[in-house]
Amino acid sequence: MANAGKILRKMRNNPRDWRMDDLKVLANHYSIDHDQPGTSHVTFRHAKAGRLTVPADRPIQPAYVRRFVAFVDSVKEEKK
Repeated sequence: MANAGKILRKMRNNPRDWRMDDLKVLANHYSIDHDQPGTSHVTFRHAKAGRLTVPADRPIQPAYVRRFVAFVDSVKEEKK
């Protein structure tokens, strides 16, 4: 939890220079499924929050990091 919470807090403060591995750590922590079926994009899925596709470029563009943070927030709301 501490690692995931720390990553999420840092993403909120600075959405630049993040790697796909960081997003996957958060996805695993919040029970968000993810897959990359031989493409240049990773798709994150959650039963209640829906789906989000993020290009796996390095570093990930800040707009996609912001969308991912909002996606995680919607999953967190569902847990409450």
